[in-house]
Amino acid sequence: MSHLHLHAERHAVDRIGWLRAAVLGANDGIVSTASLIVGVASAAATHGSILLAGTASLVAGAMSMAAGEYVSVSSQSDTEKADLAREAQELKDNPVLEWEELANIYVQRGLDLGLAAQVAEQLMAKDALAAHARDELHISEATAARPIQAALTSAASFAIGAALPLGMATISALDEMVPAVAVSSLAFLGLLGGVGAYAGGAPMGVAVMRVTFWGAGAMALTAGIGRLFGAVV
Repeated sequence: MSHLHLHAERHAVDRIGWLRAAVLGANDGIVSTASLIVGVASAAATHGSILLAGTASLVAGAMSMAAGEYVSVSSQSDTEKADLAREAQELKDNPVLEWEELANIYVQRGLDLGLAAQVAEQLMAKDALAAHARDELHISEATAARPIQAALTSAASFAIGAALPLGMATISALDEMVPAVAVSSLAFLGLLGGVGAYAGGAPMGVAVMRVTFWGAGAMALTAGIGRLFGAVV
């Protein structure tokens, strides 16, 4: 009877697929919509036109994120499938060479030649393609490309992120809209950076400073452009 004790473990890498898409979508939703609202409001636009611009940004941005993520991750998925098909053919044509290749990978990781050959033989006997996919191609279940999941996650997170500054603009008076949206959006970005870092097991301080810095820069730039064009008009 085996004396090995198994216990459940959860690692941040298991969440990398949806976490990346969610953080990217929400961050983009907050920054782009808040920047647009601040820029349009700085140009002395009406309350209604500002809200219309923000709503258009939410809808167009969510669709753009979904399409972009789907196309991008589909390309990654196609590459993974092509590599797996090529590897499967190589395993069929020359299994001995592939066994030697896998054993050499384990030798490079620190196993002696005899043990590496034994490990490679046993893993290939169970599932040769899976062994080569994981250790040669670095493709695993946790990191495999999932286009539909990435597209839906990005669209939903963008819409949620964009809804935050848009909601603040809705309830703010016109003369208070720029500082209200800017300050609240930076707070939202800081919270997003902290939550994303926590979910991924990364330091929160760096993540918070990173997202707020770039968000502040984007809003400052669009506010300046809005004031410039508003003054010209």
